[in-house]
Amino acid sequence: VQLQASGGGLVQAGGSLRLSCAASGSTFSRPHVGWFRQAQRKERTFVAGISDDGALTIQADSVKGRFTISRDNAKNTVALQMNNLKPEDTAVYYCAAMSSPWRWIRIRQRYDSWGQETLVTVSS
Repeated sequence: VQLQASGGGLVQAGGSLRLSCAASGSTFSRPHVGWFRQAQRKERTFVAGISDDGALTIQADSVKGRFTISRDNAKNTVALQMNNLKPEDTAVYYCAAMSSPWRWIRIRQRYDSWGQETLVTVSS
């Protein structure tokens, strides 16, 4: 499966952005999807994940209550709604697809496909 992320940009602290991840290619086996981010000179970290059927979601503690992940399987898209953004949310964001069991959703090494980056910059 190929993934295309979009929606990044520059926003002031307290603002909102909505990232989108569109899947194409072989979508017969519907994967779990995660969003990760990588700030400058830091490791890529888990942000949020959603199960293949959309029934399960999970967020990192740092974004809980502010970010919401959702998916529309009819359109093969996954969205990350980001509200009340903070300067520390500034990073390159990636979406990724995983065929491993749900319990691995936070582990980036378990993901099979990665979309290209989309940059989110939050100014103070």
